[in-house]
Amino acid sequence: MKQISTRFSMAVHTLSLIAVSPGELTGDFIAGSVNTNPVVIRRIMGMLKKAGLVDVRPGVGGASLRRAPEDITLLDVYRAVHVTEENQLFRIHNDANIRCQVGRNIEAVLQSELVEAQTALEQRLAQTSLNDLIARFI
Repeated sequence: MKQISTRFSMAVHTLSLIAVSPGELTGDFIAGSVNTNPVVIRRIMGMLKKAGLVDVRPGVGGASLRRAPEDITLLDVYRAVHVTEENQLFRIHNDANIRCQVGRNIEAVLQSELVEAQTALEQRLAQTSLNDLIARFI
């Protein structure tokens, strides 16, 4: 089964580090904490910057949050790193046999359920701030 991209958890990890670590954080330091390649962190930081969540100083390193941790929700992060493709968390297989009763109707029937599930997930993510998470591990 294909999993949701790890960009989301890496982005939350990165934002949490920026929020709790005073001073300048380098991409290498963040990558060491996340245990990934610095190139991956640079890509994620670029997405977070484009979404208006962080400011990044090129060269010597350093990043800061553009909003207070209590004003950044997990939904903001989820959207910033493009967890979903084309705003669809779930995909339905293509080319079902339309001569089959199930094949003919599966997409319409299943799609409404999946849209509701994605909406519930996004509503839940909107209820949790970065600050809520930080309070749990500090």
